[in-house]
Amino acid sequence: MGFNCGIVGLPNVGKSTLFNALTATAAAQAANYPFCTIEPNVGRVGVPDERLDQLAAIAGSAKIIPTQLEFVDIAGLVRGAARGEGLGNKFLAHIREVDAIIHVLRCFEDGDITHVENSIDPVRDAETVETELMLADLDSLEKRLTAAQKKAKGGDVEAKEQIAVMEPALAALQAGKPARSILPTLDPEKQKIFKLLQLVTAKPVLYVANVAEADAANGNALSEKVAAKAKAEGTESVVIAAAIESEVAVLPSEADKKEFLEALGLVEPGLNRIIRAGYKRLNLLTFFTVGPKEARAWTVRRGAAAPEAAGVIHTDFERGFIKAETIDYASYVACKGEAGAREAGKLRQEGKEYVVQDGDIFHFKFNV
Repeated sequence: MGFNCGIVGLPNVGKSTLFNALTATAAAQAANYPFCTIEPNVGRVGVPDERLDQLAAIAGSAKIIPTQLEFVDIAGLVRGAARGEGLGNKFLAHIREVDAIIHVLRCFEDGDITHVENSIDPVRDAETVETELMLADLDSLEKRLTAAQKKAKGGDVEAKEQIAVMEPALAALQAGKPARSILPTLDPEKQKIFKLLQLVTAKPVLYVANVAEADAANGNALSEKVAAKAKAEGTESVVIAAAIESEVAVLPSEADKKEFLEALGLVEPGLNRIIRAGYKRLNLLTFFTVGPKEARAWTVRRGAAAPEAAGVIHTDFERGFIKAETIDYASYVACKGEAGAREAGKLRQEGKEYVVQDGDIFHFKFNV
């Protein structure tokens, strides 16, 4: 089960610098958080999680394997992308394939780096990109709605169900709102249909305010505008200095990185916060399997039942699911491992209806 975030933004906002920093970071930290480049613009990076290190220490695990998130450096966008301007067609094709959007916004002044709009305004830039995405969705949805209406006249039940979702989505887009704005109004069945429409403005968005080095710790007036926009939309923003992330990524040791970051008033690389925030926007959670060979983190969607989590490890686990021996993270740590948790009555037997909680440690029983 793979989940990915597309990194988007106007030209010269720091989008590729951020992606390259991710690549370099992972290359330097391959032992802990592996990252592999699948294509020149696609890579996977481990999700930082201190709980995994703690579990491995308690169990004496020989290996630590984090769960992973995929990042895609999507071709730059300019005004008119919805009509194919610049690399618009390539941009839209790539963005349709990702699960969430990380929108990089320029929040720094630099006379040596031009801006396509000749001035710095991250909110305007965000709206430029969003407008192009909404125009692309409008064009796509209008054509599909017309086709569905013809089928519905012939008695096609599926087409009628699609129309019940298409019409409010189209109305939102015509009003200048992204398609995802109608999600709270849809029941679970309509949400499934909505997802199948694959509208680009249906995807969750995370804003990244790229600031100058001096503003990395506290942000600036421009990043505050981005934070306000994110809050108004019910999403999040992360402040980073992509230039700093590039420098941190190539430092030879963790001690060097820590010293460098502390000198700038930073606790951790901004990339870690982006990865975690991206993970959160995808509505995912982490569960663990722990033993002497390895301590491993796994990803499953929030709200998943135990058999689905078992299937993330192997399809046979889900197909032949019997039960899940379960320990919550806090109990595992407090009882110093599985044996202590079992003795303390903290190991539970959960069945097919159990909803996975973030931090659960599982041992699945199955039979095929």
